[in-house]
Amino acid sequence: MTPVEPAPPGNLGLGAPGLRVRTSARARLRNYFFTGLILAGPIAITIYIAWWLITLVDGWVKPLVPGRYLPDTYLPFTVPGLGLLIAFTGLTLLGFLAANLVGRSLIEVGEVLLARMPVVSSIYKGVKQIFETVFKQDGQSFRQVGLIEWPGPGLWSLCFITEPVAGTLAEALPPGDHVCVFVPCTPNPTTGYLVVMERARVKEVDLSTDEAFKLLMSMGIIQPGSRTAPLLPGLAPVPLPEPVR
Repeated sequence: MTPVEPAPPGNLGLGAPGLRVRTSARARLRNYFFTGLILAGPIAITIYIAWWLITLVDGWVKPLVPGRYLPDTYLPFTVPGLGLLIAFTGLTLLGFLAANLVGRSLIEVGEVLLARMPVVSSIYKGVKQIFETVFKQDGQSFRQVGLIEWPGPGLWSLCFITEPVAGTLAEALPPGDHVCVFVPCTPNPTTGYLVVMERARVKEVDLSTDEAFKLLMSMGIIQPGSRTAPLLPGLAPVPLPEPVR
């Protein structure tokens, strides 16, 4: 029986001509397991988040609909996603009504009533301003990605440029062009810090918000330009060893 030549240091022998690789059953089983985990993990997490969102919206919307209009009343099972469909339809109709004169008049009457409530009015105005700023079609909030040298020299953090500083805040700052930037945390980019700084100190990066969020949530694993997460070292498919003669 001819012994198998060992692979040179730093080379697993994959693809090298004339070399045959001995792979133990344990190593093959490990590779198969992690390959299956990489394939099934994103699908399972996506299904879980989608199901959680559907269940959440159903729990909010279905109690507001009379039981005689719900199919769940007449069927032996519940219909998932019905609340989400009702919410989408209702918001679309609300936007349609707000586009005409009658709808705008009704909305103005409602806003006048809310403005007369001491606590509710301040909450409503603040939330409405945030929604109008973030979702306006011609706005640039959270659409420009940048880098700032923060929290110290030589340390660079990813940030989102929100809005230029204006009003009382601009008057309190030294003369110059200042902007508000949001520095998100990782792996949860919904939390972070608001930093006001000079625009010249913000280096704009040619990244989309999706790429920036992927970079943050993956803790730097998914680099910009990578469309798929790289396989971990050693998880490449291992060829079966040739029979030894």
